[in-house]
Amino acid sequence: MSKWRQTTLGKVLISGGGKIQTGPFGSQLHASDYVADGIPCIMPANMKSNRVDLSAIAYISEKDAKRLSKHLVKAGDILYSRRGDVTQKALIREAEAGYFCGTGCLLVRPGDAIDPEFLTYHLSTPTNQDWIVKQAVGATMPNLNTAILSAVPLNLPPNKDIQRRTAAILSALDAKIDCNNRINAELEAMAKTLYDYWFVQFDFPDASGKPYKSSGGKMVYNATLKREIPAGWKDKQLCQIANITMGTSPSGDSLNDAGDGVEFFQGSTDFGWRFPTVRQYTTQSVRMAKRGDILLSVRAPVGDLNVAHIDCCIGRGLAALNSKDGFDGFLFYVMQYFKTVFDRRNSEGTTFGSITKDDLHALPLACPTPDLLRKYNDVVSGYNQMVFTRSMENQQLAQLRDWLLPLLMNGQVTVA
Repeated sequence: MSKWRQTTLGKVLISGGGKIQTGPFGSQLHASDYVADGIPCIMPANMKSNRVDLSAIAYISEKDAKRLSKHLVKAGDILYSRRGDVTQKALIREAEAGYFCGTGCLLVRPGDAIDPEFLTYHLSTPTNQDWIVKQAVGATMPNLNTAILSAVPLNLPPNKDIQRRTAAILSALDAKIDCNNRINAELEAMAKTLYDYWFVQFDFPDASGKPYKSSGGKMVYNATLKREIPAGWKDKQLCQIANITMGTSPSGDSLNDAGDGVEFFQGSTDFGWRFPTVRQYTTQSVRMAKRGDILLSVRAPVGDLNVAHIDCCIGRGLAALNSKDGFDGFLFYVMQYFKTVFDRRNSEGTTFGSITKDDLHALPLACPTPDLLRKYNDVVSGYNQMVFTRSMENQQLAQLRDWLLPLLMNGQVTVA
């Protein structure tokens, strides 16, 4: 530990030829300059878990990128959110080199004196994140600038080789988490595609194993649903196939983050990719969801879904659902279908700020035969179990990473 040295980010960057610069100002890049395809433009909203998220990225033209070429990023750069959540950042990988540092960002170019991955993890420690938040200026919204970032305190090992080996331990854990997430996403896509094929397009296997509707299967007009459905199917309301529990928030003085009582989820802000993140507990469990229940956001954004991985208390922003007949796999994708309906109506100008108990109970659907439901559930339940297993593994890996992170970054744990 005696060989580690105290310094600041600015001093390290200067010694290695690095720099910190502010992203382009709004006067340099207007809303009308964004295009449908071109050079990806990284904004604070695209920074997630120290990586660039391309799912909703904007683009600028090659002409504008050339005009503002000083803002093109290189592998090893770190982009920071300049406003709002000033702890949000993303390490630029090789595949993202040449992307554009958007407005609302700060660009950190580490230079030769520090390993970029090590620096990213160092800046992720609770100590450094708290320091940045406290130093950020602004009465209503925190703002970060080059001077604040330059002053971030660092505790560095004696050489870059130790930095790389230290970062490699943490990146191995992150790589396994990423691998699990990719597999889970593929399993989710397979289950969703099968649902769409069987229950939206009605091309489930008929008695001969052929796609039902495409092979001329009988379709019957249903007056309630106002569309044709396969012969033998019935129209039902959601409350006929699902047990529904509407959440109720416990009193504020029962809430805590010390682990007293049971886990509490207020709304979709607690949601993860498939399972919610525990942030609060309550000693007053008013309405409970059981492990495996589908958690539905009933307040804006209406329709977001997660699955309860534990017995938990749910607040008024959520409802818990489970299948009356044990077909939870089918029910989950029914609710995903309703989510697309809500989203479509929102895009048409009909805003769903919330959904009431009566409206939720009365949602109409075409209900397949029990045999077909059983076949689908047999397939999807296997997918869901694999997703659950990998997601729980990811929680354990993330806990290990977060426990090791400050110990490795302050020299309490060293690598050989």
